[in-house]
Amino acid sequence: MPAPRPAGRRPRALAALALGAVTLAAVAAPAAATETVAAASAPAPRDGFTLTLLFTNDGESALLGVDADIDGDGQISPEEERSFGGVARARTLVDQLRVEAATDRTGSPRRASLLLSGGDNFLPGPEFAASIDKGAPYYDSLAMKAMDYDASIIGNHEFDFGPEVLADFINGFDGTLDFVSSNLDFTAEPSLTAHTDDGTIVSTRVFREAGEQIGIIGLTTPDLPALSSPRGVRVLPELAEITNGLAEGLAERGVTKVVLVSHLQDIDNELALVPELSGVDVVVGAGGGEILANDGDPLVPGDVAEREFPLVEKDRDGRVVPVVTTTGDYKYIGRIVLNFDRAGDLLGWDEERTGPVRVAGVGEDAVEPDPWVRRHVEEPVLAYLENMAETVVATSEVPLDGVRENVRSRETNLGNLLADAVRWQAAEQADEYDVPVPEVAIQNGGGIRNGTVIPAGPVSELNTFEVSPFGNFVSVVPDVPRDRLRQLLERGVAALPGQAGQFMQVSGMRFTYDVEETAQVVEVNTGEVLTPGERVRDVVLDDGTVLVADGEVVDGPAVSVAVNDFSARGGDGYPFVGLDFTVVGRTDQQALSGYLREGLGGTVSSERYPFGGEGRIVSVG
Repeated sequence: MPAPRPAGRRPRALAALALGAVTLAAVAAPAAATETVAAASAPAPRDGFTLTLLFTNDGESALLGVDADIDGDGQISPEEERSFGGVARARTLVDQLRVEAATDRTGSPRRASLLLSGGDNFLPGPEFAASIDKGAPYYDSLAMKAMDYDASIIGNHEFDFGPEVLADFINGFDGTLDFVSSNLDFTAEPSLTAHTDDGTIVSTRVFREAGEQIGIIGLTTPDLPALSSPRGVRVLPELAEITNGLAEGLAERGVTKVVLVSHLQDIDNELALVPELSGVDVVVGAGGGEILANDGDPLVPGDVAEREFPLVEKDRDGRVVPVVTTTGDYKYIGRIVLNFDRAGDLLGWDEERTGPVRVAGVGEDAVEPDPWVRRHVEEPVLAYLENMAETVVATSEVPLDGVRENVRSRETNLGNLLADAVRWQAAEQADEYDVPVPEVAIQNGGGIRNGTVIPAGPVSELNTFEVSPFGNFVSVVPDVPRDRLRQLLERGVAALPGQAGQFMQVSGMRFTYDVEETAQVVEVNTGEVLTPGERVRDVVLDDGTVLVADGEVVDGPAVSVAVNDFSARGGDGYPFVGLDFTVVGRTDQQALSGYLREGLGGTVSSERYPFGGEGRIVSVG
């Protein structure tokens, strides 16, 4: 059942919020733009309007909070576990910030507040597994419904389980939350088309608050097909054209205040978009996880501000537009307090009340968890995880390296283990799905998510979810020509010596590469190879068959490849385009758990999986 709330939308405050205004002209506008914001040097007039935007992004099912090394000793004590974040605390803090937004400090302009989400509202993993096991309404839906968001856009992780799970997630709100999606076409996906038909997915949303109209536009990254599994959802890439057209349409309806909420994966992408825009007053970015803050803003221990809050950029018309974001996991509620004049022109923002507000469980700014969310969301999810953590699936004789920087740049023993698990699972299912037993497997490094070294000793069911959280399905691509396999491997090493999710761990083969040779270039959304790579020098199957020698492909039959379906669909830009594949009914997490239990008989030996790998991937440059 939902958290207790008055029926319908929550009431909005109607009186004015005091200012301590920072003006656009003073803070951000270069001389060339000063004329367009000449009136900004004065506080908002008494007949103006103040809008408080509260926002989160990239919550990613971090419902229980995050650990923080408060005393800096490098160890996490019991008191420091989950001491920040958590949706129960986030709801309490949001309610406090709403009250603060409605507080009249000086009797200045009319005021209102909105709570927005920048997307990535859930993420496959152990926490979301609790939701999948429970069924809709998911715990993430219950938590967000309790927080009473006004609107959300759609990020990339909403599609990690495919369109139907996103549709079930939306169902959990019973029509009380609008999902604003301005550049996605859902026509080919009936489960989501149902939500465009019933008005829960909309291209824009207009709120009428304190006699004013505020328009919301929402964008999702054009790289969506390479990042997730949207299936038939089509992404329209003309971001500026779409935004400007909608902003113009809103203006024609008398909407003078326009908020763009965009999930473009990096705040610099939002900053690059602003010069192409017209009619947008503020941009709330998402997907990059950057920490923007100013001197004096309390941060979660260990977090460091990368840049100031807000960032600013001039639009096509020379108007200065503030651009904001915050990092995810419900660690902060972002806030920007905007001052508009009577005509609806943005004057500036309230410096005192603008910035990230941390969600704290300790310290002077600590907030108590909301009891309803605590009981109906956090407690059942925690119980589910505790049961997972107590379920041992194997014992490892060696530490297993899943450190993010390592699995995205070189062979690791955990990468080998997962790649072997994918190949083993595909072989187990081969007869049932009428596919050949795969000779090799590849596993994208970006799909290995535990981010740390699993110590030698017990390996739990929870560990397997932490390693493989996305719920991608094991698949078999039966006929991969040798030159195409070489280009798949080239994709894996194209970003070296940097780190990238496309770097692949392998099973059933060994290969060498030379980083001094030509790196492959692909069109990331289609997997089309624009520049063939020449870094892969030798490829040899475990049975001794040579596929590539001294940079030249050796003629011979095609190879069967096991891979997760995200990669098989071209995720991370893998050039599988045009090759058929078959999903064999098991996720990569199930493959890992099954391989540990059955394939290895419950023991990960140091001989088979030595720390540092066994030479499956070797640099010869």
